[in-house]
Amino acid sequence: MPQPRRILLGSLFHETHSFVDEITRLEDFTIRSGEELLRRRGDGSTVDGFLEVAEAEGWRVVPTVDYTALPAGTVDHAVFARFLSEFDAGLRAALAEGGLDGIWLALHGAMVTTECPDPEGTLLAHIRSVPGCETLPVFGVFDLHANFTAAMAANANALVAYRENPHSDARESAVRAARLLARSLREGALPRMLSCNPPVMWPPTGTGTADRPMRDLEALARGIERDDAAIWVANVVGGYSFSDVPEAGVAFAVAFTGAEAAAREALAQLSETAVALRALGLPEEWDIDAAIAEIQRSPGGPYLVVEPADNIGGGAPGDGTSVLRAFLRHGVENCAVAIADPAAVAAMAGAAPGEVRRLSIGGKGSAIAEGPVEIEARFVSASDGLFALEDLNSHLAASQGSRFGMGPCAVVQAGGVTVLLSSRKTPPFDLGQFRSQGIHPERLKAIGVKAAVAHRRAYDKIARGSFTVATPGPCTSKIAGLPYTRLRKDVFPIQADEA
Repeated sequence: MPQPRRILLGSLFHETHSFVDEITRLEDFTIRSGEELLRRRGDGSTVDGFLEVAEAEGWRVVPTVDYTALPAGTVDHAVFARFLSEFDAGLRAALAEGGLDGIWLALHGAMVTTECPDPEGTLLAHIRSVPGCETLPVFGVFDLHANFTAAMAANANALVAYRENPHSDARESAVRAARLLARSLREGALPRMLSCNPPVMWPPTGTGTADRPMRDLEALARGIERDDAAIWVANVVGGYSFSDVPEAGVAFAVAFTGAEAAAREALAQLSETAVALRALGLPEEWDIDAAIAEIQRSPGGPYLVVEPADNIGGGAPGDGTSVLRAFLRHGVENCAVAIADPAAVAAMAGAAPGEVRRLSIGGKGSAIAEGPVEIEARFVSASDGLFALEDLNSHLAASQGSRFGMGPCAVVQAGGVTVLLSSRKTPPFDLGQFRSQGIHPERLKAIGVKAAVAHRRAYDKIARGSFTVATPGPCTSKIAGLPYTRLRKDVFPIQADEA
């Protein structure tokens, strides 16, 4: 009987916002090692997608470590150093104990540490430096909002990007990447990668794949794959504009076994299209007062007031008060907003239902956002904040699994506004967030949503309408005003004319 293929598994997942003050530390990461990784089977994550294929292929999975954290500020380099040390120990042990047939990685692709602008490229280069790994198949999956680098391409055989934003296909993309590894092992073919970084960068609001220009680029990439069987995957990378790194922004990467000239021609087609359509990646946003007035005039609900400047999925603190202020200023009835504020939660400790206390809500996490709101708040309920996700194909499930903890929570009311206060910022990617706290989003007139695009999968199915509003905050769509220091030259719209 042939021995089962031995495939090493590891995961490193963080999207780093360089323009917020906080440092992401070890305690902010969920860390799994050894058998804990194998227990992710069935949790809806990208690791789960790989494990499904591994099970079908009869592989023996050799687990190392999985470091996962929510988007936030620059990562303490000691965290990455610890990850790399633990991963390296697992890699070398696996090589010594029976060798390996391949490596599969679940990555984000937009991590930045206090000392390293490209941890994923560094990880992949390190793998290649280990004796016995020089030509080992290295495959994996990564986020559409990665900042894809030349080092990542040079040291991997095939990395597969998500194709959808909202990221409803994260697990599916992991399955696709694992099946490409299976193909490589079955055929004895080893693809290689090339990438390019056109002079274009878009805010997250400009990277929805149902919208132009991403819709055009994804269609072009699928056509390239269809027309050339030697191109195993053509990746459209929207990029992450809040990481201050040289290769931030739009990128394209192909994995191929054919002629290099064909791969370079595919990259050129994609790059030229992105440049031609670059202005479409800067969408217009509503004035918040005009949006609220329009909602007040409109029948039914709920209407979404989407606030990308406080996009939790993009690394913002999730405690901006601009939408709450607007709801209160306009006297909107039957509306809700979630704000991450552990101090406000603690201030409601021991409150009885209906009890009114003076609260300072939000406005503590960003110097460029509006400050705290001082209100008389009526206590409704409290909980431990743990909820089961309703949608295991959401981006939240892809990184965090089937359950999420918001930390201790309190629900309060001020005027017609219901405020869900959480101790941990929670990306608004699943309606279970509100429903678990007794708030029924489908019955509301308006909902404040701290996101850019990824909320659409959950909220569009209940929304009567949606208004993306301009507010002050660290995830502003006005990226030309951000203080980049490392970005390459002449990138639209930072250092280049729109013409």
